[in-house]
Amino acid sequence: MLNYQGRKDELLVKEKIRRLGSDRRGQALFMFGLGLRHPHHQYVLQHHPQVDFFEVHTENFIAEGGASLNFLSQVAERYPLSFHCVGLSLGSAAGLNQQHMRNIKKLLDLYQPFLFSDHLSWSNSSSAGTSNDLLPIPYNQESLKIFCDNVSRAQDFFGREILIENPSAYLQFKGSQIFEVDFLNEITRKTDCGILLDINNVFVSSQNFSFDPKEYLNRIEVAKVKEIHLAGHSIYNGLRIDTHSTHICKEVMELYGNFVQQHGKKIPTLIEWDEDIPEFSMLFNEMKKVQRAAQRVTK
Repeated sequence: MLNYQGRKDELLVKEKIRRLGSDRRGQALFMFGLGLRHPHHQYVLQHHPQVDFFEVHTENFIAEGGASLNFLSQVAERYPLSFHCVGLSLGSAAGLNQQHMRNIKKLLDLYQPFLFSDHLSWSNSSSAGTSNDLLPIPYNQESLKIFCDNVSRAQDFFGREILIENPSAYLQFKGSQIFEVDFLNEITRKTDCGILLDINNVFVSSQNFSFDPKEYLNRIEVAKVKEIHLAGHSIYNGLRIDTHSTHICKEVMELYGNFVQQHGKKIPTLIEWDEDIPEFSMLFNEMKKVQRAAQRVTK
């Protein structure tokens, strides 16, 4: 297992997590956050809503200077930040894009987000360029080695832990030999990375490929789960699509409540809404619904 470089930065991040996640008596607190999207930028700056943290898509802020970074700096003065990447392409056999890595590191060093994540996917190819989608990878030993090598290099470069998010699945490779949750668990063991558990994605994939979402959640390495994502999804011709365009469905809420109750961990939980974005009040109410559900099962 590779050791992270930049231990000073890592300790600062851990201290920030400790302070944000506990009350004055040192008791663990639940943190509930929202994905911060452009239609809500001005509302957040003007009204300072009672949200524990905001998550941003890191690539939206890699341009130097300008209004976007000014906005992010203002938000960071009041709220903890989580950085969620879509472009590291950790599953790519072509390796990591060093310029993109440097751009991300500038933001990490500047804002010190308390969570930092990307996906169990790939998007960059040495021959075909870059895809705008998060592409699936086959779950086999060859892909596992590629992914782990890239995660280890990235963590060494950034000097901190990366959380890996489980994807929503719409196809399966014939060459896959490992169940997704076991593949994800093995990545954490080999690289000491964390997990961003998207429970909506688990449910979407389970319905598309007929497996038990409860079994998936029972098998996940709970100690490595550092953040949870919840969102709504859509159904097209019987296929479930992770659209982030509507309310969280009842089944996903039940899976979340059972997971929290079973393990008793107060894991930072984020609500995503990326398409057909509603007024901030509706998004805020969705977060409060999740908060109440978690509090009911952890009293």
